Amino acid sequence: MARKLRQTIVETSIRVPGYVLIENLYRSKRTQVYRALRQADRQIVILKLLHSLEPDLKELIRFRNQYLITQQLQHPGIGQIETLLPYQNGLALVMPAEEHCSLNDYLENNVHTGLPLTEVLTIGIQIADVLHYLGEQRVIHKDIKPANILIHPDTLQIQLIDFGLASLLPKETQELRAPKQLEGTLAYMAPEQTGRMNRGIDYRVDFYSLGVTLYELLTGQRPFGTSDSLELIYCHLAQSPVPPADVVSFDSAQSINTPRMPTIVSGIVLKLMAKNAKDRYQSGLGLKYDLAQCLRQWQETGTITEFELGQLDRCDRILPPQHLYGRDIEVKILLDAFDRVTAGSTELVLVAGFSGIGKTAVIREIHKPVTRQKGYFIQGKFDQFNRNIPFSAFVQAFRNLMGQLLGESDTALAKWKAKILDVVGDNGQVLIDVIPELEYVVGSQPTVPNLSGSAAQNRFNLLFSKFVCIFTTQDHPLVIFLDDLQWVDLASLKLLQLLITQADEGCLLILGAYRDNEIFPEHSLRVTIEQLQKQQITLKI
Repeated sequence: MARKLRQTIVETSIRVPGYVLIENLYRSKRTQVYRALRQADRQIVILKLLHSLEPDLKELIRFRNQYLITQQLQHPGIGQIETLLPYQNGLALVMPAEEHCSLNDYLENNVHTGLPLTEVLTIGIQIADVLHYLGEQRVIHKDIKPANILIHPDTLQIQLIDFGLASLLPKETQELRAPKQLEGTLAYMAPEQTGRMNRGIDYRVDFYSLGVTLYELLTGQRPFGTSDSLELIYCHLAQSPVPPADVVSFDSAQSINTPRMPTIVSGIVLKLMAKNAKDRYQSGLGLKYDLAQCLRQWQETGTITEFELGQLDRCDRILPPQHLYGRDIEVKILLDAFDRVTAGSTELVLVAGFSGIGKTAVIREIHKPVTRQKGYFIQGKFDQFNRNIPFSAFVQAFRNLMGQLLGESDTALAKWKAKILDVVGDNGQVLIDVIPELEYVVGSQPTVPNLSGSAAQNRFNLLFSKFVCIFTTQDHPLVIFLDDLQWVDLASLKLLQLLITQADEGCLLILGAYRDNEIFPEHSLRVTIEQLQKQQITLKI
């Protein structure tokens, strides 16, 4: 008997012209899915809608991206979209109604019996085939997880859905740059996809996510159980998961006669979840072959003998190396500075050199230790044509920090709100005027009296320095990267000096990069550097 997805009838004010919403099938923070009746032909279809009644441009682009990419993909293992239609202020995706449910719900409906190894291998083989096809089409899904995989409960046929975050790889490079922000689902995210590895991403991020998915199907739990965002990122970067074969699975918990999970299956999952992309499977065909070997042996003998993994695994494209060569000394200086900062100091490290020599790449090598210490890494860039805008790089950096805070749990966000309000008092609007995202953290704030020129700047500098100190503790040190300092404005230099010289005992590391060939002797940055060097707090690489 088919095991169907639980359905709940929901009353809604949403109106999609030409469709009657029947029941809600799924709801998340970003989207909701309905079963609906199309009035034109009286057919039952699936509608995927944006949850917000006032979606922003980014959400609309994701929906359009999902439709356009899916239209180019023709594979039985990829869910098709019939059309993209506007409604009210949003967009809706229309999909055929089939007897599929999400793999997430399928697993939940089998929570008492678990998924037999045969089913897990069958599912894995199909997804491997889909990944091989996506590789040929130069598409990265970037959000593979049980909720984005549909399964027919009788035939076990799967379909991969939700290409809203998908990227089309350029033919020339076959990889994307390291992401600047988190995109995807953190629990299933490859280390390089977190943006904390200073590495570009390619199709192998999907192999990692598949490894996490198979781990969950085999054991009934994810490899890293923490819900803390920073801790979870660190687990992906550096923590080795317990091998699935060593985790008590559903089957073994139900019967002592059930054979233990074969170690070769456990090895496949761990290979998929390798921290470095070069150690994972390099092709969907190589993975499919190994999974098919396991399924055949399991069905024929009830056991799986050990064999060499990846025998037919061959990379079918040229991928540029991502190791940072010849910069070991500079990287060590940065890491040593961060170690001192975590012990309770404030430091400024400047990286100088011509454009294009890799200053930014060197600085981003600090991502991993920052994550290990549950710290925050934020960055801003000064602009040659916006030098009249004060604090521009600082504003960029702290807008990014507010985005990171908003991605944390409600409990953590409430704690940050209390800390910030305790420090800024009734002057929160001063900071909100330059960091609008702060209002989402602390709520609306009372207006503040207007001050003239230097008084306004002094108030801002004092308030901002206190604000920064909130995020500079041993529990969570702060690293601020200011790029292109050759175009820094005077107000930012004064603020920089204030943060460095008046910090009492904060765990703050400020990293700056600039083109020294564009800094003449009277340049304000050079003057500031000379002043700070006299206090022995500046280190130039």
